[in-house]
Amino acid sequence: MKLNYYFLLTAILILLSENIFSQEITVADKDEALFNKYIEQITPYKTEPLETVLEKTAQFFLETPYVAHTLDKGEKEKLVINLRELDCFTYVENVMALSFAARSNNLSMKNFMDQLVEIRYRNNEITDYASRLHYTSDWLFENERNGLLENISKDLSGVKEAKKIDFMSTHRNAYKQLADDDVMLEKIVEIENKINDRGGFHYLPKDLIAAKANDIPHMAMIGFVTAIDGLDISHVGFAYRKDDGELTFIHASSAEMKVVVDAKSLSDYCFSQKNCKGIVVVKVSDKH
Repeated sequence: MKLNYYFLLTAILILLSENIFSQEITVADKDEALFNKYIEQITPYKTEPLETVLEKTAQFFLETPYVAHTLDKGEKEKLVINLRELDCFTYVENVMALSFAARSNNLSMKNFMDQLVEIRYRNNEITDYASRLHYTSDWLFENERNGLLENISKDLSGVKEAKKIDFMSTHRNAYKQLADDDVMLEKIVEIENKINDRGGFHYLPKDLIAAKANDIPHMAMIGFVTAIDGLDISHVGFAYRKDDGELTFIHASSAEMKVVVDAKSLSDYCFSQKNCKGIVVVKVSDKH
């Protein structure tokens, strides 16, 4: 009887482990300490509207160093928790995941990780490199379908971007997971084909950003649409309205090498970037 119980318990633990986290998790003690610090700082605001929680969470990371490719350290795809070093995309994902956890009744590391998996991976499942949502327009599509985001660019007089998306497959040597893996490359090509079959996405042209600034919500997620062939969006952050009413954005800046509230207005920033065609404006939805 004891032997059967032991094997049953072991099987249940293995099954739970495989279902919840199909890969290993990378999280350092320093990240756990930062998470605990975040809990202390966000607790007074947990019951405030999502916009406030997003703002306080985004501000929590001000001055955090910009570091690229933090998700690509190992050979196997796994959930990476890194609150100490952020690029523009991991910044947006962590702010969203932490905010969702804070707005729930379960502000735990486990819930935060669950939220991050839902945001970062297709079908809420970590299987391999291709299961991660690499293209921003694909990431927006999947998270909008899951009720986490809403692209409001069309309502702001946005236009459709329908160019072919194939940057990863046509630049395979820039990605170590694709350079020598034909099977993974084919998976990425299949994903690119599905993206292209959707017919594109709406965005606000740069000439209209200043005129529509008052209609862009504070803490909306912003994606900068690029003219680079095969690529959809090259940079992301959150719309941020200053005390004087000027609309800028808060982001992990590769130029400043840290998380900052940008000195330029949202419109001026787009015009200062050679390849910026405009922005996608995406409201973060309140799940709770």
